[in-house]
Amino acid sequence: MPGLIRGVARTAVIAGTATAVSNRVSRRQAGRWAQQEEQQYAAAAPPPATDTDMDAKLAQLQRLGELKAQGVLTDAEFEAQKSRLLAS
Repeated sequence: MPGLIRGVARTAVIAGTATAVSNRVSRRQAGRWAQQEEQQYAAAAPPPATDTDMDAKLAQLQRLGELKAQGVLTDAEFEAQKSRLLAS
């Protein structure tokens, strides 16, 4: 009987160690994948617009509005230019 208990105990210790190592490897791998995803998203995200960019766009929109009011631009041309400007 003592040999059986010792064998069962040894198996339990080995199985516990294998589980602990496997979990540690899985957590480390998940952490690396999370870091890679963060780097990809950070590289893909456009830089935030600055106030000067917004001021420039507003000035251009105002100029387009003036040209439309003067009759230089048609409604279709105005809308096309406005869409292009706001998309950039």
